[in-house]
Amino acid sequence: MALQVSQLEPITFSDTDYRIGLFVMKQPSSRSFPFEPNADQRAIATGLHATRNLLPLVARILLVAIFLLSGANKILHPADTQAYMAAFGMPLTWLFLPAAIVLELLGAMSVLLGIYPRLGAAALAFFTLLTGFIFHSNFGDPLEQVMFMKNLAMAGGLLLIVQYGVGNAVWRFRGR
Repeated sequence: MALQVSQLEPITFSDTDYRIGLFVMKQPSSRSFPFEPNADQRAIATGLHATRNLLPLVARILLVAIFLLSGANKILHPADTQAYMAAFGMPLTWLFLPAAIVLELLGAMSVLLGIYPRLGAAALAFFTLLTGFIFHSNFGDPLEQVMFMKNLAMAGGLLLIVQYGVGNAVWRFRGR
């Protein structure tokens, strides 16, 4: 009974299509939808303000905020970050620091905007698990235990994105 967002179809318009923001909404066939919804019903059931579209967007913003802030912090304080990495015995910090910055920022933007979000989420999940085991493996310290569990929880959320996607509120290219 709900309206469905076209996923990988080129943007075309017909009498049964209508546009809301960046999305082209397609009405299901008349067999599965016994009546024609009016404009108010379409507005409630679809669009960025609908709960089923808004909650995944809010979740993505909350999930990637830490990666965006961490990547920006690494850019602003590269010497401190390299010293922190070296203190844990990481070799080649001059190589791993730029790689971490690129992975955090591009992965976070990928998930946030919905451009190859599963790839971005998989990369961030791997990065999060790896950094958890490298930097937060001192389980004798209660704070490090919490930090490790935080990394596990973030990786779990990212793996949910890998499995189920990011929802309907994503960046769409109109030119295709």
